Amino acid sequence: MITNRLETRGLSIGFVSERTGLPTSAIRYYEDEGLVTPDRNESGHRRYARADIRRLSFVMISQGLGFSIAEIREALATLPDHRTPNKGDWNRISKKFGKILDERIEQMQSLRARLDGCIGCGCLSLQSCGLYNPRDRAAKRGKGPRYLMGDPIETD
Repeated sequence: MITNRLETRGLSIGFVSERTGLPTSAIRYYEDEGLVTPDRNESGHRRYARADIRRLSFVMISQGLGFSIAEIREALATLPDHRTPNKGDWNRISKKFGKILDERIEQMQSLRARLDGCIGCGCLSLQSCGLYNPRDRAAKRGKGPRYLMGDPIETD
């Protein structure tokens, strides 16, 4: 039984490293995080499926887009274990991540517009400055630069 699985899951960690560009230490880390689950051969060496190359590529791309390991793990957990993920499986993840990315893009564009107003202003308008926070009024709304994050600026 294990021999049959190794026939379809027979890629060494070195081969997967070469194909993905990830160091073997990163691949082992992603295994520890539950993002890939290689089999072990009789000698105890890891053996990966071809689908793991795609999973690891997805991890690399997702991290580059700012997704956390926890978010990536949650997404990969929706993929089937009993077969190679198909286009529909990846589309489900893509739609979910796409929605999150759209929200982040909107937030970044809004932040960029606010920062554009700050650059070079010399804070001539402290009443409307997104960084000016007298008596730490914004603290009651939460952590971070609340006004730049979209909260309305409070005036006395």
